[in-house]
Amino acid sequence: MKNIEEILGLVKDGKMSIEKAMENLKGYEDLGFAKVDHHRSKRKGFPEVIYAEGKTAQQVHDIFLSLREKGGRVLATRVQAEVAKKVEESVPDVIYNERARTLYWTNEPETYYPGYVAVVCAGTSDMPVGEEAVVTLEALGCRVERIYDVGVAGIHRLFDRLDQIQQADVVVVVAGMEGALASVVGGLVSKPIIAVPTSVGYGANFGGLSALLTMLNSCATGVSVVNIDNGFGAGYSAGVIVKNKYERK
Repeated sequence: MKNIEEILGLVKDGKMSIEKAMENLKGYEDLGFAKVDHHRSKRKGFPEVIYAEGKTAQQVHDIFLSLREKGGRVLATRVQAEVAKKVEESVPDVIYNERARTLYWTNEPETYYPGYVAVVCAGTSDMPVGEEAVVTLEALGCRVERIYDVGVAGIHRLFDRLDQIQQADVVVVVAGMEGALASVVGGLVSKPIIAVPTSVGYGANFGGLSALLTMLNSCATGVSVVNIDNGFGAGYSAGVIVKNKYERK
């Protein structure tokens, strides 16, 4: 409502045209193939995030530039290298993380909340999903501690980092195969845990379904689960928890 009052005041004072006011109040830009939500940050605290998979390089490029023009941060996920190159032609200071398959741009000062989120990966093969969570968290202003290759097949590796995990504000646990790591961590940590099943595994893993079901059926308390390979969703949820913890003080 405050934003609407400001726009109406500018129109009343002759400082903004009716056409421009209507464009601002509409809240999105129609590119023909996409309606880019420019009011997402007002509602959610972070701009619309581009899901690049299934879009052409030109479409990702145009959406990215539309968001960049209106805001100070732009994040795109599931970005292939050839798509990233198209965006880099117009946005040379964009950061492409090939492992995470993310594109991130900002012109805002890097500021971070106190504390950190621990991103815990069972194996090296789970790292691309873990890195997607890391990039998302950092874009949301969260510090991250990466704790990788600590799966249950060598559980002593997890115990060596347990103090660091227990001191985190939120823990994101990424695991494929049978997905047991989330239950183990859930039994050792008092902080919110967001479990991410990955599609890493042999045939009976069913593309991550076995890990998903293990995590959903965990007897450990405090474990929430996102969809298979959804590092972005886990990172975003963890970021919201951190944001609310520190901004409400």
